[in-house]
Amino acid sequence: MTTLPDRPNTALLVVDVQNGVMKEAHDRAAVLANLVALVEKARAREVPIVWVQHTSDELPRGSEVWEYVPELVRRESEPLVHKEYGDSFEDTDLESVLAARGIGRLVVAGAQTDACIRSTLHGAFARGYDATLVADAHTTEDLSAYGAPSPGAVIAHTNLYWEYQTAPGRTAGTVKTADVDFGVAASV
Repeated sequence: MTTLPDRPNTALLVVDVQNGVMKEAHDRAAVLANLVALVEKARAREVPIVWVQHTSDELPRGSEVWEYVPELVRRESEPLVHKEYGDSFEDTDLESVLAARGIGRLVVAGAQTDACIRSTLHGAFARGYDATLVADAHTTEDLSAYGAPSPGAVIAHTNLYWEYQTAPGRTAGTVKTADVDFGVAASV
């Protein structure tokens, strides 16, 4: 039900699943297994996958920590969006990548829950996209030493509030990896 005209398609948006981001990630193995399953499911259903990769002082472009985790391998045909801000749309070509493919609905997964995932969800929703968060396929590191809640609490809270996010003409919500269907029948 996106507010973007002529955008009937859905894409999987995989955000910042990079070595340096995932090194200390909460429930890393389970989240990565779910991310791998999502990518396989999207490819089997011929759903576009758009990869997002963050660059910063802590994640310098071309470094080992900047690279995507080895469990996830992007195909050359799958777009890669480079970003320097939390919101994957901010000062990137993500909007043009999605527009060229007629994408108005996003299924979002990756890291970090309380930073780039949250910012990207809100950025997509504010721009008119339907945005679904995969509840068991996003994670964050433990920042409780800085006053943040535990990672499990951050993830649970994000799932809770995104499940009930509303706005005119757009849909939001959460879904578990096993229940993601991308709105299309399997082609296999």
